[in-house]
Amino acid sequence: MSLPKPVPGLVISYSYLWSDEHTIGIEEGRKDRPCAIVAARRIVEGREVVTMVPITHSLPTDPADAIEMPAPLKAHLGLDDMPSWIVVSETNDFLWPGPDLRPIPGNSPSRFHYGMLPPRFYAHLRDRLLQAHARRKLRRVQRTD
Repeated sequence: MSLPKPVPGLVISYSYLWSDEHTIGIEEGRKDRPCAIVAARRIVEGREVVTMVPITHSLPTDPADAIEMPAPLKAHLGLDDMPSWIVVSETNDFLWPGPDLRPIPGNSPSRFHYGMLPPRFYAHLRDRLLQAHARRKLRRVQRTD
């Protein structure tokens, strides 16, 4: 298994920890899910801190909190054909690669990434994330090794 380079726009498989779960003391994500990397910054000794947003099938209660993924994009990434949203109101940060990075089930050889978001879609995602931050609606969960 080779690890991809963590770059903004890469969609990976990850055990995401929701902020409301983290608030009540849960330390492990309950489900592996696709997540989109929105930032990666190098720190000490070649390790990187990666920030990502989750992809979910759950309809957001506030439309400003998520972006619906177009069906052709989901197909391009090899995701299912159910409606999905990228949540822009919360993130997980972790040291790459971290124990919560997961291989995608059913792939041989094993891999951890689905593919890249198109540049225009990623730019839209980044802008919506910045808007959530400006509205003070962005919740961040710092994950540890």
